[in-house]
Amino acid sequence: MQRIWRSVFQLIVVLTLVLPAGAESFREAERKIILGVHPYLPPPELQKRYEPLAQYLQNTLGSKVIVRVGRDYEDHMVLVGTDRIDIAFLGPAAYVRMVKKFGKKPILARIETRGNPVFNGYLVTSDGSGVTDIASLRGKRFAFGDPESTMSHLIPRHMLLTSGIDLDDLGKYAFLGSHTNVALGVLAGDYDAGAVKGEVLAAYREQGLRAFAKSPAFSEHLFVTRSDATPAFVEAVKNALYSLSDSPEGRAILSGLKRGITGMAPAEDADYDNLREVLETLGNLRTE
Repeated sequence: MQRIWRSVFQLIVVLTLVLPAGAESFREAERKIILGVHPYLPPPELQKRYEPLAQYLQNTLGSKVIVRVGRDYEDHMVLVGTDRIDIAFLGPAAYVRMVKKFGKKPILARIETRGNPVFNGYLVTSDGSGVTDIASLRGKRFAFGDPESTMSHLIPRHMLLTSGIDLDDLGKYAFLGSHTNVALGVLAGDYDAGAVKGEVLAAYREQGLRAFAKSPAFSEHLFVTRSDATPAFVEAVKNALYSLSDSPEGRAILSGLKRGITGMAPAEDADYDNLREVLETLGNLRTE
């Protein structure tokens, strides 16, 4: 029996020596890693886009990675804030709200689009709507996306307010849940104008969607992890995300997430301070 225990001990020592640095941080949980995404597109589309990233992280980290799409923006933000998602993708406004309510989380990376870690939103319309600028929105029908969305509600709302247009000045407004729904609603003629991100504008430009106003630049979407994540886990995930742009396979994963993504860049909480200022002028971080 003593010989058996000696052999077991020797095996443990060998495994400790040969396992890569940080491996103990993945063994300690002995559970699946959850890659969480906010529902900025229909869930089936997001599952399709993020499965390759999950597989890449699984191969790199050595633990099973599964994709979870939030029921809505609020659901996703609460799960991230309460440390129930291991690697979470967040919009900038959702990140600011999450930090305000739950405190800071370790930032893993923010996306770069065509080498730029900041982005803009657009107010869009279609031919024949009569909308030429923000002032011409008075009495018009306007489509927002999700109430918690940075570029389909919060930033556009601020753009309207700073141009003297409040919700009461619109003929009608509604929240359609996603950027894609906004584009389709405008093109169908159900709404005279709406707010979308650049990716959706580009996707529907040939169908007649056009921009009439552009937002200032704000820090891009980002990945964060749990408050209790070990330093080894944080470093391993950061390295994995930063390395995506180093290979054709990694670049294919990036472009699959969103057209134009060229890499992942470091970020810090202060990068989102200008967005915090905008949100404060709205009075709160939710819709009315």
